[in-house]
Amino acid sequence: MKISAKAEYACLAILALAGCPPEAPPLRIREIAEAHGIPERYLVQILLQLKGAGLVVSVRGALGGYRLARPADRMSLGEVLSAIDGPEPAPRDLPGVAAQALASVWEDVRAAERAVLDRTTIAQLRERSAPREWVI
Repeated sequence: MKISAKAEYACLAILALAGCPPEAPPLRIREIAEAHGIPERYLVQILLQLKGAGLVVSVRGALGGYRLARPADRMSLGEVLSAIDGPEPAPRDLPGVAAQALASVWEDVRAAERAVLDRTTIAQLRERSAPREWVI
């Protein structure tokens, strides 16, 4: 599986938004860009794609910015990747028994990858990335 830089930036932006409590003001593009080293102009395009896919909402005005469109536990990593990179291309149809056997294995691999991405929620991913406080 290949993840584009754009898709990775989208995931980082979604994780940043997931870290904001619902009562907090919307997160500004500049804050996300600076925290994750994403060029602001590129992030604008990414957030517009995520908005078009219904994953984020924008809030206008002086205190505006972006928020998740729904709770992080109801949004999957697979949705974010699909919103940015679109569906995976269809596998090549090569002639021959050996090629068909390989194609069957590649399809199984793609299905397993998709299953992991679709069952991994943004909330789970956020939990994995949260700093840990150790008490001994």
